[in-house]
Amino acid sequence: MDLGNTGLTTTYKKNARGETCRDILKKVYAALKEKGYDPVNQIVGYLISGDPTYVTGYKNARFLITTMERDELMEALVSHYLESLNGEIEGKQ
Repeated sequence: MDLGNTGLTTTYKKNARGETCRDILKKVYAALKEKGYDPVNQIVGYLISGDPTYVTGYKNARFLITTMERDELMEALVSHYLESLNGEIEGKQ
């Protein structure tokens, strides 16, 4: 899962600790993967429910994901996804 530079400002919004949505999602994804969880399902569960127990406490991932507003995380993910589809949307395969 690559959460690289999308050129979108949402990806670069920072929490009080100076971390971006991209930084947080990369760390949370890695921690969930290391613990054997399905990172996508766990992150989606958290984003939909707001229940931080969907995210492991391993490597402080649960705390990290709660340092950014859920709507900002969702906005960053959707923006990144739509940006990746840009070529398909414009007819460029």
